[in-house]
Order: sequence, then C-alpha cells, then structure tokens
Amino acid sequence: MDVVVTGRHCELSERFRDHVADKLGRLEKHDHRIMRVQVEVQNERNPRQADRAVRIELTAYSKGPVIRAEAAAVDKMGALDLAVDKMAAQMRRANDRKVRAFRNRSPMSTLPVNDVSVEDERDAVPERKVASMTVTGEGPLVVRQKIHSARPMTLDQALYEMELVGHDFYLFVDHDTKRPAVVYRRRGYDYGVISLDVDGTG
Repeated sequence: MDVVVTGRHCELSERFRDHVADKLGRLEKHDHRIMRVQVEVQNERNPRQADRAVRIELTAYSKGPVIRAEAAAVDKMGALDLAVDKMAAQMRRANDRKVRAFRNRSPMSTLPVNDVSVEDERDAVPERKVASMTVTGEGPLVVRQKIHSARPMTLDQALYEMELVGHDFYLFVDHDTKRPAVVYRRRGYDYGVISLDVDGTG
C-alpha cells in the first residue's frame, strides 16, 4: 500500500511520515484491497481554533469505492489517531452492512419524493449576492464544491459506499432507472431514498 503525505501551511518530518505509514498499514486488515492512501495535513492559522489546530484528511483508493475520513485535534498525532479510527470504523460498518445484506434480503424503507413537503414562508429579511447566488439573511456563507466522476450503481452499492465515506447521505445515479438519486440515513437505523425525474415523465 502506497502512502502519500502532503502538508498545507506546515512542514512534516520524515519521522512523522514513517509514523503515518505504520499507522495506516493497520487498515489493511479491514480492507485488503487498499492500494494508496492520500494524507493531507493542514495547519489552522486562526489562534481561536487552538483545539482544532491540525486537520488531517485521509483518502483511501482501492479496487472498490473511495473511502474518506477527516479529523481535527490540537496536534498532528491526535488528529491522525482520530482520522484513522474514524476510517477503520467506517470500514467495519460497511463490511457489517454488506454481511447483513447477504444474510437478510428484506426490502429497505424508502421515502418517495412526493412525501417531502417544502414550506415557502419568507419574512422580509435582507438579501445579498455571493458569487452567482442570492443569500437571504446576515449569516456567513461557506460554499465547498466538489465534483466526482459517477457511474450508475444499485441502491445496495450506494449504501455500501455511503458507509465508506462516513456521511449520512450519498448521491448516485440509479442503475435501473438512470435517474439521479440520494440515499440518506433516517432515525431508527433505516434509510430513505429520494430520486429525481429529470424527464418529467414520472
């Protein structure tokens, strides 16, 4: 397994890089298909964020889906431990869910699009322009944009990949309907699915 360590706003010693490689090597017992792990270490320059002074993001590439985890702590070692533990937990949950799916093929609960109600109640509050968007209210706006390549997949595969990235939702293209859809975690450890009818034929 290759480990690539990069630093932003900080310098990383060879000793730390060796420690990272040793620590990440333990992940192979959870997923032996991992080929490369990208480790990004970022120093937080804001002194008010002292308890989260170092942020580490892990991205594991394998023959299967990409796995991501990130954590922040006072120092590099603490952030690394948290991120590795988080990634290991995601791998265990994904593997457990995969095993349960094979043992019990019961249908998963879904939430149709027309069950989602949207209330359009707007008071007279100030609006402002941020880039190409109109923002209502005075609060700050932080936009983080990511673009990922997508291939059609089944709902079961989407749930598996959602567990691996450690999110409560996962956006995908449904293999059967070819529609954009999102699966998300609901209370009670079941899931919901919202799909988009882009042709307007549904």
